[in-house]
Amino acid sequence: METLEERVAYLEGKVEEHSLVFVSLRDSIAHLEQRMDARFETSERRFEAINRRVELMDDKMSRHFLWLVGIQVTTLIAVVGALLSRG
Repeated sequence: METLEERVAYLEGKVEEHSLVFVSLRDSIAHLEQRMDARFETSERRFEAINRRVELMDDKMSRHFLWLVGIQVTTLIAVVGALLSRG
């Protein structure tokens, strides 16, 4: 049968192993967090670029819509003027 000192030494060894595993686990989690942060930053930059492109497209469509409405109003005025001049 083992003595008390041998049993305590065995337990101390196991605790030391567990401590090393926890340190390794903590380091792995920290590294994973850094990688995830980098990925989120990359995704954030991509979404910002997409948002800029959508805003530019919205501005362009607004300008084209204004031109379209202007042409339609001008055509309406020309048609009404032509009808009034005949009558």
